[in-house]
Amino acid sequence: MRLWLAAALTAGTFTAPADVPASGSAPGRPPGLALASSGHRTAPALAGPPGLSPANPSGRQAEFAAAAREFGVPESVLLGVSYLESRWDANGGSPSTAGGYGPMHLVDAFPADTLGPLSGAAQDVSATGGGHAGPIGDALGDARGDEARPMPRTFAEAPPMSALSASAPPTTLPEAGRLIGADPALLRTDPAANIRGGAALLASYQERPSGNPADWYAAVARYSGAEDAAAAREFADEVFSVMREGARRRTDDGHLVRLEPVPNLPHPVAATAEDFATSKNSATVTGEQADTRAHKDPAAAPPVVDEQTRNDPPPPYDDQFDTFFGEEAGTDDETDPDENWTEPGNVEKTGNGGQVECPSSLACEWIPAAYERFGRKKHRDYGNHDRLSRSRSVDYIVIHDTEGSYQGVPSLIRNPRYVSWHYTIRSRDGHVAQHVATNDIAWHAGNWDVNTRSIGIEHEGYLAKGTWYTEAMYRSSAKLVRYLAGKYRIPLNRAHILGHDNVPGTTPKMVAGMHEDPGPYWDWSHYFDLLGRPLKGVQSGNSIMIRPSYATNRPRFTGCVAVKPDKACPPHGAATVWLHQEPRESSPLVHDPGKHPGKPSTYSVYDHSARASTGQRYAVADRQDDWTAIWYLGQKAWFHNPPDNPTAVPARGPLVTPLRPGTRVYGRAFPEQSAYKLASYQPLAPLQYKIGPSQTYTVGDTITGSYYSAGAFSPAKHVTTTGQTRYYQIQLGHRVMFVMAKDVRLTR
Repeated sequence: MRLWLAAALTAGTFTAPADVPASGSAPGRPPGLALASSGHRTAPALAGPPGLSPANPSGRQAEFAAAAREFGVPESVLLGVSYLESRWDANGGSPSTAGGYGPMHLVDAFPADTLGPLSGAAQDVSATGGGHAGPIGDALGDARGDEARPMPRTFAEAPPMSALSASAPPTTLPEAGRLIGADPALLRTDPAANIRGGAALLASYQERPSGNPADWYAAVARYSGAEDAAAAREFADEVFSVMREGARRRTDDGHLVRLEPVPNLPHPVAATAEDFATSKNSATVTGEQADTRAHKDPAAAPPVVDEQTRNDPPPPYDDQFDTFFGEEAGTDDETDPDENWTEPGNVEKTGNGGQVECPSSLACEWIPAAYERFGRKKHRDYGNHDRLSRSRSVDYIVIHDTEGSYQGVPSLIRNPRYVSWHYTIRSRDGHVAQHVATNDIAWHAGNWDVNTRSIGIEHEGYLAKGTWYTEAMYRSSAKLVRYLAGKYRIPLNRAHILGHDNVPGTTPKMVAGMHEDPGPYWDWSHYFDLLGRPLKGVQSGNSIMIRPSYATNRPRFTGCVAVKPDKACPPHGAATVWLHQEPRESSPLVHDPGKHPGKPSTYSVYDHSARASTGQRYAVADRQDDWTAIWYLGQKAWFHNPPDNPTAVPARGPLVTPLRPGTRVYGRAFPEQSAYKLASYQPLAPLQYKIGPSQTYTVGDTITGSYYSAGAFSPAKHVTTTGQTRYYQIQLGHRVMFVMAKDVRLTR
């Protein structure tokens, strides 16, 4: 989903502490942080306990080791902070959505690169690509996706720049440059200088020099830039979790970096909100304020990942189960229940059930979406979501990116004429905000059937800049999704944890405009590792699962620069493979008649019409040499899959084969016409794709057709129609779609 913001924000370890000030200490600097005339601090190289990088490191690893020694920061702490902030990537010197740069995510004030050409003016958010030169195909969709009440073109007023500035993260890059005596511009583009600046900044937050990583908890919390103690502590908890677990990754520019696990690292006692405020030398937030912004006690000891895994309800691992809406009677008489209905008094203030819906290990904030009528009296326009008076079933969690900055979210989500989603996760520290109760229907997926059965989670970022999907955001998102999956019995697989780019269009005319986020740079394999459900192959499979190595799989893309759409994107790891018409690289990409009627597929980062993504399961159509063909949109689609470097693994699950030529597929699972008694009949239009008896497709779920009619402000006016028609959810192309059970043969 694209938020189309009208204005974007611009903006390792050693044993002995370096506790002797070097000569020439600058006034106000903590001991051990003095600068020599060259701008470098000299500190003895000290041997360290486990957690230190291997001897004689090189490249990015050596840059971290050198900066840690220079500024007296335990190397494991420096590596852990950077991993949460950037996954150790340099990102080509481009800024994050918060205006942060480099491996240490040093934030600059209003960098020009984060200003979109349309900032500062009211935007038609349904027809423009906020921050882009123009619409990008999927910008033209209808987030509600209900033909019975199509959304009008929505305009979002730009938040004033003063508001964006006030909510911006702390500016840290100039101070980091001052601490190391370097031009701040160098810290944007030079990873080594950026790491040095981050190390110096982190050391300046440390109250007492120490070589013990456990003593750096408060400094790490402050480095997050979070505005309250709970969010800052959550960031520090994750850094310490990474330090305990260890991490290993090849960066976007080819450096292998590793953080060895730090054994016996104690779980630190969290600083109180007052301690945190004092460490920031400001009265930013008090303990009482922190209490109102998060559902957990800010003074409690920080939870850890393992405890969260034990205490939160585990998700089911069933590959398949039936989901349908129960019949619910509605009314359709002369009386308008909107006249007498009043919204629940505590929802807008405290969220669902008196608190936000989050696992205990996340500090979540309640920023409510607008729920109000507008227009003339008796007029039925309202926004920006639908409330339910009974419990609903949830089959999917949909992963989005915002295509804009977190700072613009409050003004958009509070606009009743805009769209809605359930949660937003901030990139720089993984902070979570909830906007819509999970039992209510947010307008986010562009498909009403999917909306009624899903929870939508926005992640701060840009599809074409997906390299700034941070580890902090991945980890918070995974905790949240695991919690929601347990609560609603949602299987943790790619048939139910969907990208917005996997949601089908509802009618043929809607297919081309469906969204494409979070895009090819979202690391699905790593995400499922964090979910506790690694994407692994099986010994003997009846299908295959796409699973290239994110680090080494670097397919070519275009379109990352809006003004130069044909320019190649910088090489970067990706979770997708290209699909060709023949088993060779020079062969044209497979054709998508819905996405590109009469036109070829492209290599654009915004075009998934000829791509298969990590975790998606497909039926094998053919094999030839190092190439594998899958059934995809009614055709054979070939991808390179050499045995010595496979991009797919064997998988097993139910399959369907059409019973006759020209079998139709659908973008929603609606009931048959005879089932409609209280709601208006909703025609079920087949999509542009047809499949035949020679083809086979994987099944992700079995569904009974239903339609939730919600064209009224009062939930008492809503009607659920449930039919007898059964559908199989299949992986038809990049998106999931539906076939009627009567039209196919199911095999296992």
